Amino acid sequence: MEPVIALRQAGKTFATPAGPFVALQGVDLEVARGELVAVVGKSGSGKSTLLNLIGGIERATEGEVRVAGTTVHDASEDVLARWRGRHVGVVFQFFHLLPTLTAIENVLLPMDFADRHPPGERRRHALERLDLVGVADQADKLPATLSGGQQQRVAIARALANDPAVVVADEPTGNLDTTTGRSVLELFRRLTAQGTTVVLATHERDIGGLADRVVELVDGRAR
Repeated sequence: MEPVIALRQAGKTFATPAGPFVALQGVDLEVARGELVAVVGKSGSGKSTLLNLIGGIERATEGEVRVAGTTVHDASEDVLARWRGRHVGVVFQFFHLLPTLTAIENVLLPMDFADRHPPGERRRHALERLDLVGVADQADKLPATLSGGQQQRVAIARALANDPAVVVADEPTGNLDTTTGRSVLELFRRLTAQGTTVVLATHERDIGGLADRVVELVDGRAR
């Protein structure tokens, strides 16, 4: 069975005023459907860059990246934009919910942008996503009225709006207390049971109990 995510000797070098900076080098990684992979490492080890390559936010400068049936490293910007909207959900550490939109309106946005689901069914689908993450009762509230844990759950619901094959989450528990953070990680674990592939970067020390696999990055190389 073809992996949902496949990186072959993938690397990323950034041009800086001080010269080239190698953020990732020679990364080989395969992730199966429904697998939860945790990426760990010190700050600056390349965790965010790896997630950005998988999500098509950054392009690899060497090697190959194939995700959800698309060759990401050499796709055009138009193809990548359409592909991301339909196949990849992104969860950020700082939530990035639009403050003037209600929780359900934030979840509806990706459906509108990607023209996913018939218009008449989008609100029902958005409510289902919010219910899946346990905050359907907060649907019509603005983000500022929600707790940090509730905001992160809304952000996860938004990432799931278009039923993506892959979700990448960059330090999704970094701004949450220990108990709330653990519940968010357990939510990701439940999502994989439904077939969603999840790759998350984390500093959580005990993530091994929830992840199928832990990938450690050291100076841009995977261990």
